[in-house]
Amino acid sequence: DIFTNARPQWLPPGARGIFGGAVIAQSLAAAQRTVPTDSSSSEGVFLVHSCHCYFLLAGDAAIPLLFHVERVRDGRSFATRTVQARQKGRCVFTATISFVREGAGGRKLVTHAPALPPGVVPPGAGQGQDAADAGEPVWGESGPFETTGTEVVWPEEEDGTAGKKEDQVRCRSWVRARGKVSEAGGLAAHLNALAYVSDAGFIGTVARVHRLMPRLKATRDGDGEGKEGHPVLGMMVSLDHSIYFHAPRRVKVDEWMFSEMETPWAGDGRGLVTRRIFAADGTLLATCVQEGVVRLQQDKQSGNAKL
Repeated sequence: DIFTNARPQWLPPGARGIFGGAVIAQSLAAAQRTVPTDSSSSEGVFLVHSCHCYFLLAGDAAIPLLFHVERVRDGRSFATRTVQARQKGRCVFTATISFVREGAGGRKLVTHAPALPPGVVPPGAGQGQDAADAGEPVWGESGPFETTGTEVVWPEEEDGTAGKKEDQVRCRSWVRARGKVSEAGGLAAHLNALAYVSDAGFIGTVARVHRLMPRLKATRDGDGEGKEGHPVLGMMVSLDHSIYFHAPRRVKVDEWMFSEMETPWAGDGRGLVTRRIFAADGTLLATCVQEGVVRLQQDKQSGNAKL
């Protein structure tokens, strides 16, 4: 099965290639077209539960992508697809996507999930509809999503001051699609859009935690930003991306969703980030994991400046 994008790819301001979330979302959309989605089907409805991706080359926004979908497995409970996104005869992105038949787990289930962090309330709660409607565009006025309530939460030391335990910092925001998602797209459109936004500012969490983005508003004193010898970001690019969809039927991307990101590890020129996305009612919608290249500018340019 081969698919292509019907509209031009969106290129974020200042980016050198197609936004990774767009390729993830379109790969998922292509794979969704190869699994049963009709509730009247004897096979049942198959919904995505995990997606594991690798970014191989920068995509050119001026050239259509071809999405090659291979039907790896069709089982009674699970279906697996691999997707290659190709341009100019080269594979720029790969994904392995797994679908589960709805209700395959039975009636008796093992369940648990984290709750929204204490004190977190949806935008506009108790403030009227105008406050709930207030949001800032992501990536400028052309961005497909808007965000509000963005904050970086630093851990506190015993004396109440902000600590420097980078693995305990939390980057939080509320996010939603700008405008309403078309009803014609159904649930698949909401899941594709969730995959799209899951990559927004993701690997940048490492740079925020280490104060490598001077354009960001300072969030604590004593960062050392602007001082001589302060490290400067040289390169940052995503290598892979995984999404675990926990509650597909509850995904409504045109309603406010809470995003919390953290980075448990960074080293050897790479960084690892995780993200949880909640519905406004506290339902955990998805968990995301990504590793990326995060390199500092060196005193002398070395031969490893390129990937």
